[in-house]
Amino acid sequence: MNKETFEKLQYNELKEKLKSYCVSGLGRELIDKLEPSSNIKVVKRRLEETKEARMLLDITGYVPLQGIHNVNMLLDSIEKGIVLTGEELITISDFLRGCRKVKEYMKDKEGYAPILNSYSSNIGEFLWIEEDINYSIKGNRVDSNATKELKKIRKSIDICEGKIEEKLNKFLKNTGNKKFIQEFFISKRNDRFTIPIKAAYKNVVNGSIVEVSSKGSTVFIEPSTISKFTVELVGLKSEEAIEEYKVLSNLTELIYSNLREIKINLDIIREYDFIFAKGKYSREIDGISPKLNTSGFIKIENGKHPLLEGSIVPLNFEVGREYRSLIITGPNAGGKTVVLKTVGLLTLAVQSGLHIGAKEGSEISVFNKIYVDIGDNQSIENALSTFSSHVKNLSAIIRESGKSTLLLFDEIGSGTEPNEGAALAIAILEELYLKGCITIATTHYGEIKNFSQKHEDFENAAMMFKKDTLEPLYRLQIGKSGDSNALWISKKMGIDDRILNKAKKYMEDKNYSLEKVKESKISKDIINEEEEIKNVYNYSIGDKVLLLDYNDYGIIYKEKDEFNNIEVFYKDEFIKVNERRLKINITAEELYPEGYDLDSIFIEYAERKLEHDIERGSKKALREIKKSMK
Repeated sequence: MNKETFEKLQYNELKEKLKSYCVSGLGRELIDKLEPSSNIKVVKRRLEETKEARMLLDITGYVPLQGIHNVNMLLDSIEKGIVLTGEELITISDFLRGCRKVKEYMKDKEGYAPILNSYSSNIGEFLWIEEDINYSIKGNRVDSNATKELKKIRKSIDICEGKIEEKLNKFLKNTGNKKFIQEFFISKRNDRFTIPIKAAYKNVVNGSIVEVSSKGSTVFIEPSTISKFTVELVGLKSEEAIEEYKVLSNLTELIYSNLREIKINLDIIREYDFIFAKGKYSREIDGISPKLNTSGFIKIENGKHPLLEGSIVPLNFEVGREYRSLIITGPNAGGKTVVLKTVGLLTLAVQSGLHIGAKEGSEISVFNKIYVDIGDNQSIENALSTFSSHVKNLSAIIRESGKSTLLLFDEIGSGTEPNEGAALAIAILEELYLKGCITIATTHYGEIKNFSQKHEDFENAAMMFKKDTLEPLYRLQIGKSGDSNALWISKKMGIDDRILNKAKKYMEDKNYSLEKVKESKISKDIINEEEEIKNVYNYSIGDKVLLLDYNDYGIIYKEKDEFNNIEVFYKDEFIKVNERRLKINITAEELYPEGYDLDSIFIEYAERKLEHDIERGSKKALREIKKSMK
C-alpha cells in the first residue's frame, strides 16, 4: 500500500468518517494510525471484533464510554514529576470510573462477544484512588476536610478575613470619611481588601494604594487600620497553599504508584473506543462482514461506495475466479471510474477491519499490495505531460507488482496516439497478467476489448445506459463489451445523417473520399462570407438552409424577389428572410430523388392544415369556411 493509493481511493476520507463515531480522542488516535493489513489472520480478527461490537450495540443499544477522556498527557506529566491540579485529578478519577463501568458492562458478555470480553479482564480497578480523589477534591478545589491541618488553617483565614471586613465596615460608616469615598463597598483587588477612594484624596487617606481605575478617577486603598490583619492573612494563605500542595502531591503520588496498570487501562479503553466506532459505523450502513480469501477472488453483491450518499445504484462485481483481468468499457460519465474506486475502497476497508455496505455472500480477497492509476497526474513542476505521468506511474507499478496484487487502471494507455496507446496498454496488461496480478481496467480502445475477448483469462464488462435519453444507469454488466456509442450520440446531438453514414463507411473500409482535393488546391480570393453566399450561390426551391438568426433549419419555398428576400418554410409557417441571413445546408438535388414534385411539399400545405383544423373542430377554421361561402 502507498500514500497515492490511499489518496486516489479516498481511504483517508473514510477514516475521517469513522472518527465521527468515537467518543474520545483515544479512538481517534488509533484511527489516525490505521492501515490495511495484508495478513488474513489479522484481518479476520479485526472483522470479528467489529462483528462483536455491532452485536453488542444491537442488543444493548449503548456502551458506557461516555465521559471518558484522553488522559495520556496527564499520565505523561505525572511521569515527569509534575503535581496535578485538582481539576486534573478529577479527570483521572472520571477516567478510572469509566474503566470500571466498561469492565462491569463486559462482565456477562462472554457468550456472544468473547474477544471483547477477554480484553476487559485486563482492566484494573482503582476504586480507592477514585474515592481518595473525590473525598479530597470538591469542585476542582482541595476540600477543607482533606486534612485536619487544612481545616484548621482555613478556619483561621475565615476569622482573619472577618476581622478585616469588620474594620473596613467601620471605616465606611465613619461620617468623617464620607467625602473621601467614591463607592461605599469593600472591593477585593489582587487578593487584598480595599476601599474605592476619590483620586483627589489619595494622599489624605492613610493606607496603601493597591490599584487605580482605568480613568484614574478612583484609587483602591487598603487602609492602614487593617495592615496587621493583612500580614496575618498573607501568612495563613501561604500555610494553606503548602497544605493544599501536600494533598495534591499525595494524590498524584498515589496515581504514580499505579501508573503502569492505569496505562494498560488507557490502551484497552483506546481499543474499545476504536472497535465500537467500527461497530457504530457498521450499524449505520447496515454493513456485513464478507468472506475472506487470499486467492485474488472478489465478489461484491449489491455493494455501495462508502462515501457516496443518497440514492446509489448498487454494484454487482466479480473477478479472480473465472478470469483474472476485467476490462470495463462504456460511455464517459457512465460510472466506470466509480466501479474502480468502489472495488478498491471496499477492499481497503475490509483489510482495515471495517464492515462494508453489501449483501451477504460477498467475498473479498486480502492483497499484499493495491496500486491505482486513476485521474490526471500531470506535473507542472516536472514538465511532464499527462501521458508521461501515467507511464511513469505504470512503470513503478510494473516493477512492484506480483502475486497478491490488485491493480486498478482508469483509461489505460490513453493520452497518446490511439494505435500506440492501445498496443502499449495490451502489452502492459499481458505482462501484469503473467506476474499473477488481479487487474481491473477501463478503456475506450476497441483493440483492448478485442484482445480481452480472445484471451481466456480476460473478461469484458460494460457500463449500461439508456439509449433514448443518454442517461447512465451506473450498472455494470459483466461478459458484455460496451460501445462508446459515438455515432449514435452524435445523431442525437444533431450531426447530419450524411456525415454519419460517411463515418460508418470509413469505419468499415477506410476508403476515404479524396476526389475534391485538386479542386480545393485552386487559389481563391478571400472574400466576406456573406458576400460569397450572395454572389456565388443561387438558392433553389427545396434547398435546406440554415437561418442564421434562428440557428435552425428551413426549406426554400420561393426564390429571391427584387429585394433579395427569400420565402422559407419554417416550423409550419412561411417567412421572408434576406438571403444574407441564410446559409446553404443541403441542396434540393441531394435531398430529393429526380423528378420529385417539390410543389407537393408547400402548395397543398394550407389546404391540408385547414382540413386538419376542421377535423379537430377549430372555430377559426369554420369561420374561414363561412367567410369564403359568402
